Amino acid sequence: MLEYEEVLKDKYSVDVANSFLTALKELPNVYFTHVYFWWDLLNDKDDNKFVDCSIASNADCIITHDKDFRILKNIPFPTVITITIPEFEKLLSP
Repeated sequence: MLEYEEVLKDKYSVDVANSFLTALKELPNVYFTHVYFWWDLLNDKDDNKFVDCSIASNADCIITHDKDFRILKNIPFPTVITITIPEFEKLLSP
């Protein structure tokens, strides 16, 4: 949540960040996950929390444009699938 807040404040404004975080906390389709193990799979240590959360929550995939996540395609265990935003949009279209 702190990273989302930081990025949204930098790119938009404090009001946008606060509104977005409030929505995340209140939406019925947002699930908060406790991470009990840190895999440390990425070179960018700050992004490992997203991978750890994905594994802990048994998520289908991580949607990202961050090239640092590409390394996950070469790691056989634990399996973490990443897709780009355009790939995700194709999944959503009929």
